[in-house]
Amino acid sequence: MTADRLARATPDNWMFPPDGGWTYDQVKDLELPYDWELVDGAIVVRGMTHFWHDQVRDGLLVALRQARPQAFGVNVERCVLVDEHAVIKPDLVVYERTGLDLRSLECLPASAVRLAVEVVSPGSRGDDRFRKPGLLAERGVPYYWRIERSVDDAPVVHEFWRHHEMRTFAPSPDRPVHEGKLTTDVPFPVDIDLLTLLES
Repeated sequence: MTADRLARATPDNWMFPPDGGWTYDQVKDLELPYDWELVDGAIVVRGMTHFWHDQVRDGLLVALRQARPQAFGVNVERCVLVDEHAVIKPDLVVYERTGLDLRSLECLPASAVRLAVEVVSPGSRGDDRFRKPGLLAERGVPYYWRIERSVDDAPVVHEFWRHHEMRTFAPSPDRPVHEGKLTTDVPFPVDIDLLTLLES
C-alpha cells in the first residue's frame, strides 16, 4: 500500500487529494466547519440552503416517517456510501432496515437505499438534477424524487424510477410530476398534501 493510501484527510490537507483521490476510510473522521461530500475522490463543500428548502425537507421527513412500513427507515442528510471514492448526502433517504446494524452504522450502503430525495436549491441545481441521480442510479437505487420550487413557492415533485437496462433514472410512467398532492405506491404508499410541507 502506498503512502498516499495511508494518508488521512485533515483540516490542513483535505483540498489536496492524493493520486487516485481520497477514499471514504481516509475522510470519514474529517471535521470541518461546514458540511461536505466526497465526489470522485475529492471533498466538495455543500452550499447553504434556504428556509424554504429546509421546511420542505423537514415536512417530508415527518410525512414519510408516518407512512413508512416497519421494514423501512427514513433519515435526513444521511451519508450514502456509493463507492470508496463517493459519499453523498441526499436531503432524504428511505432505506430498508433489514440486515443493518443501525447502532454502529456510519454510512448507509447504496444497496440499502430504496428512495433518495433532493430538494433543489439555487446552488445545487446541477448536482440535484444530474450528478447525484446519476451516481445513485448507477449503484442500483430504484427511486429518486427531485423537488423543485414553483413560481408560487409550492413544492413540485418529479418522480423517477431506475431503468434497469439503461442504469439511469427515467420519469415515472404513471405520474412523473406531482403538483398539489404527492400520491405514489413506491417505495411504499404515500398520499401527501404538498402545501402542508411548508407548515413545518
